Amino acid sequence: MNTLLGIFLKVASTFAFTAMATIIKYVSDAYPTGQIVFFRSFFALIPLLAWLAWRGDLIEAVRTHRPWGHLRRSICGSMAMFCGFTALGYLPLPDATAIGYATPLMTTALAAIVLKERVRHYRWSALVVGFIGMLVMLTPYFGAGHPTLSWSGGPALGALFGLLGTVFSAISSIEVRKLSQVEKTGAIVFYFSSTAALLGASTFFFGWNSPSPREATLLIVAGICGGVGQILLTASYRFAPVSVIAPFDYMALLWALIVGFVMFSDVPQTLVLLGAGLVVAAGLFVIWRERQLGIEMRREREAGSHRQA
Repeated sequence: MNTLLGIFLKVASTFAFTAMATIIKYVSDAYPTGQIVFFRSFFALIPLLAWLAWRGDLIEAVRTHRPWGHLRRSICGSMAMFCGFTALGYLPLPDATAIGYATPLMTTALAAIVLKERVRHYRWSALVVGFIGMLVMLTPYFGAGHPTLSWSGGPALGALFGLLGTVFSAISSIEVRKLSQVEKTGAIVFYFSSTAALLGASTFFFGWNSPSPREATLLIVAGICGGVGQILLTASYRFAPVSVIAPFDYMALLWALIVGFVMFSDVPQTLVLLGAGLVVAAGLFVIWRERQLGIEMRREREAGSHRQA
């Protein structure tokens, strides 16, 4: 265990993912979402495969006992990616990032419903607060006197896709939880990236745009940043407990605020910041509660071991 290194890797992963999101937003007006998904997923395989080969886990990345589980997870994750990239095209970078923070809350709710995990009233209370925050974030896009939803584009459509993306991400997270019990992390990431690349490539027949050398480079860099971010994220959990490094995931919102203002002159609306604050507070409480429950369970196990001895 090396807690400081784990925290550093986690923060670095948020920076890599923010760099990826920044590039995607920059090119989103010029290229269809499917084409962006392909570049993001295909070129993410380069650092991923290099990392697996360095660790000697390349064979484990293609060995699986749950092909249908990988397929379900990969399709849900790919749909989340499609929705998230669409939202980036219509929303300011900080707003799209903030809406994405509803994913852990939805994951906890789905875990209680689908996996029958026990969720006590403390966490349900936090989830209620988090969902209220999500509604507050969406108010500027769906509230009275604001632009109505139009399938031709606009912020309201972006908010809808952002919200839909969090649902798919939550379902994907549930599938990852089930897969991680029997599958290697490298296999989970490899099959997801490969499937997303194939789904993105399938949109070629609906019309892709030929990128200039500069924009092709940017799309490739976005994919590599996504792959590097995934590696850093995975590695961070090897050096520190989840309960310690999970709160640093919210660093992505800080990066998004800085980059959004500097590069796109994005200034998030007050209601979006207020709602994001509620969601972040709820998420941090859930993380803290999970840590407390983990400590209690360890104490109970240790007490049981002493009694048996």
